[in-house]
Amino acid sequence: MSLQEKYRPVLDLGQEFEVKDGYVKEDELTGKLKIGGTTKTQYEKDKMWDKIKEIGGDIPTDLVADIKVEVTDYYHKHVVQKGESLSKIAKHYLGDFMKYKEIFEANTDILKNPDMIHPGQELKIPFAKES
Repeated sequence: MSLQEKYRPVLDLGQEFEVKDGYVKEDELTGKLKIGGTTKTQYEKDKMWDKIKEIGGDIPTDLVADIKVEVTDYYHKHVVQKGESLSKIAKHYLGDFMKYKEIFEANTDILKNPDMIHPGQELKIPFAKES
């Protein structure tokens, strides 16, 4: 199996996230796969690294990745879907239901009440604050 085949799920994520200036090449001298590009947000970069580690372990020895982030003002943007709440969104992105307050505070320009969000609203997901 080639390294590109081995890391295909990472490359597929890159396509899904529309990574800019993406590249993939196998270095014949080192025997490593080199990948890189620029994701829109840190969340997308984190998801790509999670997939890399799932496939190659915490410190892959057969891959070199150089993934940059375009937007550093917030962690990600999320479009509210029917049935979602800020706490559910907080759990997904920030790992803690109670961090809904951080999402609310980052979106007071469009939200007036943390219990009232509507499908279609685009929310900024802030970087998680230390607890």
